[in-house]
Amino acid sequence: MRLYGTALITQDYTYSKRNSDLFVDDEEVDDLLRALEGELPSRRFNDAVRLEVADNCPEEVSNFLLQQFKLNKEDLYQVNGPVNLNRLLEIHALVDRPDLVYPGFSPEVPPRLIKQTNIFESLHNGDILLHHPFQSFAPVVDFVRQAAADPNVLSIKQTLYRTGDDSVIVDALKDAARAGKEVTVVIELRARFEEEANIELASNLQEAGAHVVYGVVGYKTHAKMILAVRREGRRLRRYVHLGTGNYHARTARLYTDYGLLTCDQAVGEDVNKLFHQLTGLGRASKLKKLLQSPFTLHKSMLEFIHKETKNARAGKEARILAKMNALVDPEIIRALYEASQAGVKIDLIVRGVCCLRPGIKGVSENIRVRSIIGRFLEHVRVYYFHHGGEELLFCSSADWMQRNFFYRVEICFPIEEKRPREEVKNFGLMNYLSDNTQAWLLQPDGSYKRTKPGGHKARSAQQTLLDHYCG
Repeated sequence: MRLYGTALITQDYTYSKRNSDLFVDDEEVDDLLRALEGELPSRRFNDAVRLEVADNCPEEVSNFLLQQFKLNKEDLYQVNGPVNLNRLLEIHALVDRPDLVYPGFSPEVPPRLIKQTNIFESLHNGDILLHHPFQSFAPVVDFVRQAAADPNVLSIKQTLYRTGDDSVIVDALKDAARAGKEVTVVIELRARFEEEANIELASNLQEAGAHVVYGVVGYKTHAKMILAVRREGRRLRRYVHLGTGNYHARTARLYTDYGLLTCDQAVGEDVNKLFHQLTGLGRASKLKKLLQSPFTLHKSMLEFIHKETKNARAGKEARILAKMNALVDPEIIRALYEASQAGVKIDLIVRGVCCLRPGIKGVSENIRVRSIIGRFLEHVRVYYFHHGGEELLFCSSADWMQRNFFYRVEICFPIEEKRPREEVKNFGLMNYLSDNTQAWLLQPDGSYKRTKPGGHKARSAQQTLLDHYCG
């Protein structure tokens, strides 16, 4: 036997998972940072919550380990395949087989940003949509860097959830603070497994002169926002970045996400209100364009679904397309069932957990659910509603889960300009519905069936995007 991290490994076919939650009572803690610092050392000693073993693990070994970890029989999971898949990450560096490695690619930089490198001036000509990793994350970094270096930028505000080591964005925020700009950073200390790194990040930013806050008591701040306020002549203009993923350069090369750069006045006002709310300087107030958890997002999604249901019953065209990581919320699922029964055509692209069952006669026969498993981890959240021909399209930091709707600060932002909206609809949604090589279709019984090209041309949604942006 040998110890592997927090797991006891026996002949490489057992793995014990410990409880990784940190228990901090928000109402009883005056200093969240100090409380988390006190809790972190105890994580490695938390109780085990399950034991995973290969299905050929001898019963006496399983029983012995259950006894050692003080687990019951129902905590034992027999796996038909490798156990503790994290160890497979080491294979890439150990084997010299270029033929088994994906070919490299160079992410596209939007042509407008090549012709006009000043992001602030470029945004005067309209919004810029970024689709990572097919398009570069560099414009997001440049946005913060230019804001930090521009003498006309008075303040920068940003949310940080996960950043990674040696973040260039964090360095730019520190430079801006040292230069005397007003820098406010909302750091979510309780991002799982990032708590220690985020505590250090908060301390470093404070030392540089930034104002650091930890969000709203009782709610994780999961929204992805940057706000730069710039003096232009005799007026102030707000420039904003909103995203579906973290400000993490490494995951931006591995996860699919959308980011929107805009200087839309209403969006800027909404983001400014959100930062006032997060920093305790203002109360929750009505937003013009953005939807927000825990206040308006859940209610609005239900209203949009009910609108499609109403239109279908009236004999009008009705359509819902949605892409997310998980679909769990019971009210949303019931609303989708009702919409399906009314005749709404619904396509859902759900990478992970999906508690909805499609294709059940009389219940969900107009709903199709697929999961795309490919080179990149599908992390995008996009929601489309036909809405009587108005075509509402939103990107969001939130999945359709109760925790995202009610226990986190999330944002959902509209894609309104024609060209970005068509890009998201055609490449971010419809493109994935035609994938016949990496798609798994959810069946009425809860199982998944992999699609095959059959007599059709093989098509990968992710490869189509690589060809479109990077070819």
